[in-house]
Amino acid sequence: MHKLFLIISLFFAFQVANAQQQYHIAFYNVENLFDLKDDPMTLDDEFTPEGSKKWTPDRYSKKLEHLSRVLSGIGNIQFMGLSEVENKKVVEDLIKLPPFIGQEFKVVHYDSPDKRGIDVAFVYNSGLFKVINTDTIKVEFPDDIEKDYTTRLILHVEGQLNNGAVLHFFINHWPSRRGGAEKSQPKRLWVAAHLKRAVSEILDKDMNANIIIMGDFNDEPNNLSISSVLGALPAHQVPAIPGLLYDLFDEYDQQEKGSYRYKANWNMLDQIVVSGSLLDTRKSSVTIEQPRIFQKSWMMYKNSKHGETPSRTYGGNRYFGGYSDHLPVFATMRTK
Repeated sequence: MHKLFLIISLFFAFQVANAQQQYHIAFYNVENLFDLKDDPMTLDDEFTPEGSKKWTPDRYSKKLEHLSRVLSGIGNIQFMGLSEVENKKVVEDLIKLPPFIGQEFKVVHYDSPDKRGIDVAFVYNSGLFKVINTDTIKVEFPDDIEKDYTTRLILHVEGQLNNGAVLHFFINHWPSRRGGAEKSQPKRLWVAAHLKRAVSEILDKDMNANIIIMGDFNDEPNNLSISSVLGALPAHQVPAIPGLLYDLFDEYDQQEKGSYRYKANWNMLDQIVVSGSLLDTRKSSVTIEQPRIFQKSWMMYKNSKHGETPSRTYGGNRYFGGYSDHLPVFATMRTK
């Protein structure tokens, strides 16, 4: 009788284990992943073998290998947003390496109006996720913010998991803090308003919609663009309510941790924001939890003034041969 009970218990444990799957979703600003060719339509001349940065095949290969090492360190990535990629080809070169090699990964990419030619992209495992629709949000700025200013498109990917759940991914790279955070803030507020409208349209139709917003926002969770305009609440403090948005990385910001270091200060610029339905572990067939910043000693260098800082590829035109000036962020997706 005892042996029969054990066999039955093991059988049901096996069924539960197989009914639940666990993946990682990640976002990474990869710091200027350019190919070697000069695009006459963009200001990418410096990233060519003859350009000011001497961007050679060896340096390009080393960059891809370094990014591969970081992403392999995270492991089990099935969905990934990227920023600072020049085109679809560089992302396709990246997914030919571990941890993506030999799997069914595909890329969604659109050319942005960014003057330097850097874009965002989305990578996904097509064996787990069927894309239903892709589109972009183009942000045009009024003259009173800055005349003729261009920024990256916001990429929207809608698709269905194998368990039937529909997900909406939004991949972002908001305007930089060049000129100062306060002076440049109106640009990010303007972009946040465009994203908010797109998200609200989805939630107005279905308050239980599964929305995942990731990106380099160049703002932190408590800045107005995210906390007020986008309306993302702290995920660690508020019980999740369907139809609202929650910032998974607010707690890291409160602890003065971050994904980017400016002098002595860590800034939580790279984040993942989700709709309340994805935090409901009791009802939802897909949940997002355990947000983390990926940081290993081999990704860092010791700055004599400011301590450990992400090891970057370039400082101006000086080649350091590092990984990226940002750390990737990721979270766990569970499906049942």
